[in-house]
Amino acid sequence: MIVVKILNYLWRFWLVVLAVLLTIILGLPVYLFSLNEKTYKYAYVFIRIWCYGVFYGMGMRYELINLTEKKIDKNTQYVVISNHTSIMDIMLPCILFPHHPLCYVGKIELVKIPIFGTIYKRICVMVDRSSPRSRADVYRRCAEKMEEGNSIVIFPEGGVPDDTSVVLDQFKDGAFTLSSKHQSPIAVFTFVGLKEMFPFDHGKGYPGKVKVYFNNILEPTDSPKDLKLSSFEAIKKTLTERS
Repeated sequence: MIVVKILNYLWRFWLVVLAVLLTIILGLPVYLFSLNEKTYKYAYVFIRIWCYGVFYGMGMRYELINLTEKKIDKNTQYVVISNHTSIMDIMLPCILFPHHPLCYVGKIELVKIPIFGTIYKRICVMVDRSSPRSRADVYRRCAEKMEEGNSIVIFPEGGVPDDTSVVLDQFKDGAFTLSSKHQSPIAVFTFVGLKEMFPFDHGKGYPGKVKVYFNNILEPTDSPKDLKLSSFEAIKKTLTERS
């Protein structure tokens, strides 16, 4: 058991080394191209390379399983949502969406990370969840990003539950309000396996293949509550039946 934990800590340390190296190598073009909304699509190429490097460099793989006949349209902007159980959840949307420059809604605390934080500010809509003003302003800033041609990634649980027995935490309203206000369809995904393969407990985890279920594309409606309920039920059902 002790040997396994030591190996896990070394594996996690490799993540830090890998992420730092990739950030140093790719950070400058990402930063420069993200300074202008017209060139962000070029920054996104390097962002995807970073995500590929981290995900595959940690020994992860994925299998995409379609639960719907609907297809992603490369000319449509989406609000992309999924369950959230691992830091590796962040890599998958970029890997899955090669033709859609993505902007994430993320925690403002990550700005404090040296080098990474500088780039993070350029490519994300940051939210201070302790500030009502910051949470309310997310809609405006996301709208601006969508007007620039980006799709938006939001993990509607609002974070990873502290209680690891929680299969799926309650959803916040943000993603669904954004979809309704800006008439953007919601692409719904369920990630199965990362909770065990790469949990936030640094002494646990292992490389392996993640199952990515493409649940549905929900068209925008005037009822964010209905969108939230449909999304929650779809992801919860997939987690219950296929985990």
